[in-house]
Amino acid sequence: MSVPSMTILYVDNAEQSGAFYARLLDQQPVEASPTFLLFVLANGLKLGLWSKHTCKPAPATTGGGSELAIAVDDEAAVDALFESWSATGVTVLQSPVLLDFGYTFVIADPDGHRVRVYTMIEG
Repeated sequence: MSVPSMTILYVDNAEQSGAFYARLLDQQPVEASPTFLLFVLANGLKLGLWSKHTCKPAPATTGGGSELAIAVDDEAAVDALFESWSATGVTVLQSPVLLDFGYTFVIADPDGHRVRVYTMIEG
C-alpha cells in the first residue's frame, strides 16, 4: 500500500520560507538549495518548501491555500507556542481559542500558508 510521506508547500522565496520554518520548528533543513528545502520532522513527516518559480509543472496556485496542523499535548503547550512565536513577529490569524474540536491558534507563513497549533479536547 502507498501512503503519503511528504507535504510540499509552493513558496515565493525558498530561502526566506526556510528561515521561517527553521525558527518555527527549531530545526534546520536536511536539504537546502536556493529553490528547495526539506525538513524531516520527529514523527517522520517530510516538509518540502519548493520555489513556485522553478517547480515543474508550475503550480496553479499563487500561494497560501493550505494548512499545516501541529498537535501538542495540552492547552499550556498551545499557549506557550503562541507566546513564543508571537514574540518573533509572525502574522497571527487567530489567537488561542476554544473551538468545537479543541484549543487552537493559527499563524501565517510568508506565503500565506496557515500553520495551526492545536490540542484536542476530551469530551
